[in-house]
Amino acid sequence: MSMNGRMLRLADHPCLMDQAAEWFHEKWDIPAASYRESMEESLSGHSPVPQWYVAVQGSRIIGGLGVIENDFHDRKDLTPNVCAVYTEADRRGRGVAGALLQFACRDMKRRGVDVLYLLTDHTSFYERYGWEYLCMARGDGDSHMSRVYIHRG
Repeated sequence: MSMNGRMLRLADHPCLMDQAAEWFHEKWDIPAASYRESMEESLSGHSPVPQWYVAVQGSRIIGGLGVIENDFHDRKDLTPNVCAVYTEADRRGRGVAGALLQFACRDMKRRGVDVLYLLTDHTSFYERYGWEYLCMARGDGDSHMSRVYIHRG
């Protein structure tokens, strides 16, 4: 196993869904049931979106992200969106998020999705992984504008 863990698509590992839903809930304070519902939808295979990905070391989730239609912002035309990107504090700086982003982008491309978007307040992190600044957008309920990045498969 690499330093940044094993990259998994949750639809291929449904036994991890409850643990992952709780993990994302703890990081982002969105109800675990909302994550679980989206994760269960990914199992249907009817559409490439949504999808959820985690990095695991042993039985511990050390990072994760999702791909959903819209990450709660006013640019509904920019879809689908990478969302909920998070790496555990004690695993940051080791390439976990970058490996997850690359894994998810490759997986989405295999599913016919060549273009992904991402809303963030970070300014230089995503460029390292092939993302390009596209425009500004307003997150739902936000008073400030955030950056939208694009990744072309």
